[in-house]
Amino acid sequence: MSVVARGSKNLQVEIAAGRHRFVADEPEGIGDDTGPGPYDLLLASLGACTAMTVQMYARNKNWPLAAVEVRLDIQKIHAQDCEDCESEPTARVDIIERELQFEGDLTQEQVDRLALIASRCPVHRTLTGEIKIRTHVGRP
Repeated sequence: MSVVARGSKNLQVEIAAGRHRFVADEPEGIGDDTGPGPYDLLLASLGACTAMTVQMYARNKNWPLAAVEVRLDIQKIHAQDCEDCESEPTARVDIIERELQFEGDLTQEQVDRLALIASRCPVHRTLTGEIKIRTHVGRP
């Protein structure tokens, strides 16, 4: 995976993920809105992983899951405004809201199980686990 920014007039970046190429940008006013923003990509990663994990589980169980839709939103709030946050009250906390919708002739027990399985997707585990980012500076 590589991300390249060229030029100083805009914020657009080129992303290469294996054989796939696409752009990311910031919204109009900050950038040129030529692609999704960084937080859009973060939420898309969580949403894609969630949907894929739920689909695989349902397929392995031969459950009649016809479709899964994942809707996501992210907010930054003060920790003091968060009932279940452990951060210092002066800290800011990122809250990701995830809504799942399952289509298919599923029992309530199956729906409840799929909702639980959604939290086991690898991206969810990464985001809720301890993350360390190690930065190294190289020369082109």
